[in-house]
Amino acid sequence: MTRSENKTQPTGHSVGAFIEAVQPTRKAEEAQVLDRLFREVTGFSPVMWGPSIIGYGKYHYRYASGREGDFLATGFSPRKTAHSIYIMPGYGDFQDILPRLGKHKLGKSCLYVNKLPDIDLDVLCELIKAGLERLDSLWPVEPT
Repeated sequence: MTRSENKTQPTGHSVGAFIEAVQPTRKAEEAQVLDRLFREVTGFSPVMWGPSIIGYGKYHYRYASGREGDFLATGFSPRKTAHSIYIMPGYGDFQDILPRLGKHKLGKSCLYVNKLPDIDLDVLCELIKAGLERLDSLWPVEPT
């Protein structure tokens, strides 16, 4: 078994202090909304992963190659240009939900939203919940 450390690890830093420091102010306010939403949907307390990702829940993965490690189950990062929203193990299984979300761009396991009024937050809740269920079917999700 190969256990290699991910670059992104839990830091123990304050989520509240991080959100308060987000610029511009509108992004900080939206980050507070996202934090409440993720807490409500997941039931997990937030943890800082690396310098800028707020994660909810965690999971231990083990690939067929033998590589294994721990990572956040879901979360977000309030970046200057767009909020990065992380759904593990990716968005491929959610083509029925994504068209209803609103204006967004998509990466492999990252969704980019410029501002919250561009999306339907109820659909985002549905997406987070579906992502956690899918992830838990592959690797058990644990609370943080």
